Amino acid sequence: MHKVFCFFYFYYQKEVLIVSLLEITNLSHIYGDKILYQNESLELFKGEHMGIVGQNGVGKSTLIGILSGEIIPDSGHVVWQSNIKLGHLDQHAVIQGDYTITEYLKTAFQGLYILEERMSELYERYASTGNEKDLLQAANCQTTLETREFYLIESRIEKVMNGLGLSVIGGAKLISKLSGGQRAKVILAKLLLEEPDVLLLDEPTNFLDKEHVLWLSEYLSAFPNAFAVVSHDYDFLEKVSSCICDMDAGTIRKYTGKYSDFLKQKNHLREEHIRRYHAQQQQIKKTEEFIRKNIAGTNSRNARGRRKQLERVERIAPPSVSVSKPKFCFLESPCSIQEALNVKNLEIGYYYPLLPPLNFTINSGQKIVITGFNGIGKSTLLKTLTGYIAKISGEFTFSDSVQLGYYEQDIIWENPSLTPLELITACYPSLCTKEVRRQLSRCGISNVHALQAVSTLSGGEQAKVKLCKLMLSPCNFLILDEPTNHLDVLAKEALQGALKGFGGTVLIVSHEEAFYRSWVNRVLNIEKI
Repeated sequence: MHKVFCFFYFYYQKEVLIVSLLEITNLSHIYGDKILYQNESLELFKGEHMGIVGQNGVGKSTLIGILSGEIIPDSGHVVWQSNIKLGHLDQHAVIQGDYTITEYLKTAFQGLYILEERMSELYERYASTGNEKDLLQAANCQTTLETREFYLIESRIEKVMNGLGLSVIGGAKLISKLSGGQRAKVILAKLLLEEPDVLLLDEPTNFLDKEHVLWLSEYLSAFPNAFAVVSHDYDFLEKVSSCICDMDAGTIRKYTGKYSDFLKQKNHLREEHIRRYHAQQQQIKKTEEFIRKNIAGTNSRNARGRRKQLERVERIAPPSVSVSKPKFCFLESPCSIQEALNVKNLEIGYYYPLLPPLNFTINSGQKIVITGFNGIGKSTLLKTLTGYIAKISGEFTFSDSVQLGYYEQDIIWENPSLTPLELITACYPSLCTKEVRRQLSRCGISNVHALQAVSTLSGGEQAKVKLCKLMLSPCNFLILDEPTNHLDVLAKEALQGALKGFGGTVLIVSHEEAFYRSWVNRVLNIEKI
């Protein structure tokens, strides 16, 4: 559990009392050899909806971990207002016990269920003793339950399950049988039902379809309490945020307004910084020239005076170098056959069919997105086609010339202690170390991160390692399951360009319509094929 400190901060703005729920001062943290933050400060106010943005690896998830108390910073103070109830979305959390989805979601109201049991005991005791005190206490319990909408719990659970696409899976499904993405949605659902004072969310849209992303954005927009959310889905942030926390080159800076407002403000500040920097550099150059020409002449006294003044000048830091954009490029193998895949009466699922029999064909060179409700079976279809799970019945046939490349959405490593350099070398032993480093660097993995255990990298960096591995194997049929999860905007743009330029076949599942809209030429609704 996180340690809670007692802290209050108030100020008046337009005669409205603003309460600071959180104050971070002088925050510094080093991860490996990289300084994530150095003497940074941040505040979160009551009712504020904060989006946290930045490139992969800058420490966004680490900041959420620090706020939740799961990570201890190297230095600085993280002070929460006393008695604050935090809700933290940890997508890798282990749920103890063999709960069904509904049973687990009901634990969000555990206190109310205990109160109901107490009320029943008091009524039973009154019935046998006639003690008026028992009746009064029972009535008070009932009033509390009614006030806190205890008798609407089932409808509240149903609403959230529908909104996040859990109803399709079914409330009776055991959580132990769920995928990582489904489990993350269950944890998120429980957090929303608990309605904590502050929500801490790390990439909550990763496993949601666009319909459920829309529902979540509407829910969070109307959320009366505060939250901080890490996301690379900037359309989502535009809808839910009232301020943006930008993490860039070891700094943390807060901007007021929507994501679009933040972009304008940041661009303006950068342009102003560049202007001031160049103006100062010009002035310094002129002064240095004057000193050089006059230090030994009749104006030597003035020259020495200017040199002292120059030494006291506070130098404006040079503009930060733009972050290099990853470069993705898939090795394309030839495929001369027109029909690349034929699916006939295919039934998919783990124990029973998730859908009616599927029938469709995909021609060579087509770029197709699969749509349908979350949990309906899109990922299951891809895993079936790639041989990761067995079909239930029916047939699917790839052309003999097809060479598959598969990107799985779950980031799972057989040996997470290996470094990216070791992982790629093990897959492609013919490549020398220098070439492996070059390929990783091309995908946005620095030399430092190439030598760290892959499990210690951010989600976005791990996704880039997976893409690097995929890129080095020739293929003509790419099957991609939510490849944009965890990727920052530059990496998404690079991947989008690579898929546009890929001459082979692409079959993709993605919840980000903005990512695939411009290059996909066919949509397969899995509910209607």
